Amino acid sequence: MAKKKATAAKTSTKLQIRSWIETFDIGKELKTKNELTGFVYFLGSEDANKLNGLVEEHALAWQMESIKKNDKEFMSFVGLQGPVWILRPRGKNSVGHDGLLDEASYTWARDQFGSLVAHFKSHQVKALRIEFSGTEKVQELGALVGLDMAPYNYRQFVDGKQLVDLPKVSLVKSSDDFDKSLIKDASVRARAVTLARHLVNLPPNDLNPKSYSDLASKKIAWGKNLKITIWDDKKLASEKMGLHVAVGQGASNGPRMVHLKYRPTKKSGLKPVAFVGKGITFDTGGLDIKPSSAMRLMKKDMGGSAAVVGLALWASESQYPGPLDFYLALAENSVDANAFRPGDIVTARNGMKVEIDNTDAEGRLVLADVLDVACKQKGSDDPEYVIDVATLTGAIKVGLGAEIAGLFSNDDDLASELTKAGQRAGDLNWRMPLFDKYWGDLSSPFADCKNSGGGFGGAITAALFLQKFVGGKKWAHLDIYAWADRASGAIGSSGGSGQAVQCLIEFLEARV
Repeated sequence: MAKKKATAAKTSTKLQIRSWIETFDIGKELKTKNELTGFVYFLGSEDANKLNGLVEEHALAWQMESIKKNDKEFMSFVGLQGPVWILRPRGKNSVGHDGLLDEASYTWARDQFGSLVAHFKSHQVKALRIEFSGTEKVQELGALVGLDMAPYNYRQFVDGKQLVDLPKVSLVKSSDDFDKSLIKDASVRARAVTLARHLVNLPPNDLNPKSYSDLASKKIAWGKNLKITIWDDKKLASEKMGLHVAVGQGASNGPRMVHLKYRPTKKSGLKPVAFVGKGITFDTGGLDIKPSSAMRLMKKDMGGSAAVVGLALWASESQYPGPLDFYLALAENSVDANAFRPGDIVTARNGMKVEIDNTDAEGRLVLADVLDVACKQKGSDDPEYVIDVATLTGAIKVGLGAEIAGLFSNDDDLASELTKAGQRAGDLNWRMPLFDKYWGDLSSPFADCKNSGGGFGGAITAALFLQKFVGGKKWAHLDIYAWADRASGAIGSSGGSGQAVQCLIEFLEARV
């Protein structure tokens, strides 16, 4: 067991995520020397005079009439001084569901501005003037987050070229009351998402339980007040975490649990919130091996833990006022003579005996033992809520698609707050039933339960399994996809998506 206090970055070996928006000149006009300049105008409120003035300033004579008649939210043209983009959000009709799936103003701004980054590159813009006019703070935050998220590209990142081909920017607000603290807020949010995305994108020959725990403890420049504890396979065994050990026992690099303990300097009166992330660094399926097509993206099976690491970065850098705990349940589900088998009976940390029905239902096993650790903290470390994040089932994607996480919870208030937070953050989730009758699908004549069973309701039975390990704590489970199959909005390239990070940031901010 290793325990240490996180220290600031010292060398270039640190995983450093650079922020584009922190290079912006705020409130200053552009100074250019024969450079191709672009102009972006964000008109947060309806202002026909402002729009007409912009068109007359930039458009060629033959363009003016058609542009003024354009009623779209997004318009672009090449004018007298260079390319111009004008964004005008329109209120949309609700899709119902009490507004919980509606696009928030933050989301619209984030994704519109994120998509602009590709335009800047294709036009080879060298300088850029961005003006906010009539915008609200939440719209400005969304725009800045989108601009900072979209440039991430895995290959450029690993080559040390994170911000190449991006223009220098002057950001102004017409009313001259821009809140400069938004730059820091947006930067931390965006970098938290980018960190989660990058961790998911790392190849499985580089990221295994040992290297992942080393990365978390040594290569991330954590802020103050964060302590790191790592339990290796021997410590896990001594803690009687039989489920966690079983999943990782077939791999060359044994399982790990990483605990990131964040405690603010000042006491706030808030109780701790614990987050547990599934960190299967690669999932072959074990002896119940996956077909090759299903194995192709299984480096993303640690996407839940990546979201938790991203959230921890946000908390430490933003100096969140409440105590938080972040747990990473790390293992590689591999195949060799030591791999666990269908039919094995394994004892969990809480004493339950579990019959292994399918070795490809391994994520719930590592989560179960680590949930038990998180839920049994005592005294001032006793959590008010425990929330786990996991790429747990394909069944949830069949039901909800790639962009909506499945939410399971034993507490109505917690579930409601998470769903509302997801809507505000454009990081959606939808509550699914913990239908206890389905627990019978996991019955076993040889143990307290099986780890899988039944052909339908797989996401529900997985959640019911996890519920047995939370000891009555107020708990929520987010079943996520963690992957973007294509570039869209603020996600400028396919790969890890950072799903759940923004929802959980919004959830935590609403508590203070």
